[in-house]
Amino acid sequence: MSNHLARDSGIKYVQYDSSKESVYLPAMRQLISKDLSEPYSIYVYRYFLYHWGDLCFLALDQEDGFVGVVICKLETHRNGALRGYVAMLAVKEEHRGKGIATKLVEMAIEAMIAQDAEEIALETEVGNAPAMKLYEGLGFLRSKRLHRYYLNGNTAFRLLLYTKESAARDNPQDEEYENGPTQTPPDS
Repeated sequence: MSNHLARDSGIKYVQYDSSKESVYLPAMRQLISKDLSEPYSIYVYRYFLYHWGDLCFLALDQEDGFVGVVICKLETHRNGALRGYVAMLAVKEEHRGKGIATKLVEMAIEAMIAQDAEEIALETEVGNAPAMKLYEGLGFLRSKRLHRYYLNGNTAFRLLLYTKESAARDNPQDEEYENGPTQTPPDS
């Protein structure tokens, strides 16, 4: 996949390159550990990057410094559908609100669709309004509410994006969210 340059931002978007692991992996871990609520060991990163490095994308500044990253996978789900999964997404705080996360997720979605993903899933904290806005703006629907899902005790929504009409028909939303996003009930 070729590199993409964002309009007027100087941000370069690249697909993960395993030949640069010694540079990329420490920077990815640092960025993700700062922003996500879950601690991930080196083995978790390697699991994703060794198997699905082609579904992982980076946003770099003009000096090739890390600005953002998305890490994904694609495998057969228990329902038989080929399911993509957005495992981790992080953008440096000073670069948020510039469309970088949206671009990274769009690139990942395109790559998963190119490999015949029927649906794409992810989880995000119920209280993470910017993430909810991002994902719902890309067409993800709330599927399940996962009480105390994260190690920090926070509740999550599982979000799904159906990339093929047959996947949406064969996997209806949970009744609570069948009509798409609703007002978030208070956490208890």
